[in-house]
Amino acid sequence: MNFHDIRFPASLSFGSTGGPERRTEIVTLANGFEERNSPWADSRRRYDAGVGMRSLDDIETLIGFFEARHGQLYGFRWKDWTDYKSTLPSKAVTHGDQLIGTGDGTTRAFQLSKTYRSGGAAYRRLISKPVAGSVRVAVAADKLVEGVHFSADTSTGFVHFVDAPADGVEITAGFEFDVPVRFDTDKLEMSLQSFSAGEIPTVPVIEVRV
Repeated sequence: MNFHDIRFPASLSFGSTGGPERRTEIVTLANGFEERNSPWADSRRRYDAGVGMRSLDDIETLIGFFEARHGQLYGFRWKDWTDYKSTLPSKAVTHGDQLIGTGDGTTRAFQLSKTYRSGGAAYRRLISKPVAGSVRVAVAADKLVEGVHFSADTSTGFVHFVDAPADGVEITAGFEFDVPVRFDTDKLEMSLQSFSAGEIPTVPVIEVRV
């Protein structure tokens, strides 16, 4: 897979714009009513990593990262500063943040996920790129120890248990995570503002399925 397990410099992504995107097909009927359908089960995120008035050292860091990814060829990790935890940004990650599954006495691998709720509706987002060392897991509210009771695969987002959770028990988890993305351009356009600063106004980035 064309993916490098490295995070875009978080200091450069801070202040970027972007967020989730959905695709909805709308047909307006003769009577004025609409039929709406979506071919996407999941949203897809887009960002703009453009940097304005940064030091030439920051610009060089961005150029180096872009060149090492060969433009659009290789994906990478991205920290979405507006949504990077299993809980609210203002709160600390805990073992009980998200329900990720229910034991059946046999299954030992469960995918990390984050559920977004509003009113009576909800959307479950699968998490494939958790941050190493950030995953907290509990079974039936009993906190487990990583490396003893479970392991977390940071390349897939699966939690693997040493012993399968018992039938009917709730499995919860807390974690920080990155978004798998790639550059959405093969070209960077830069301008020099002074002998010590420059800017790259637009650096489009798009989420990839992994």
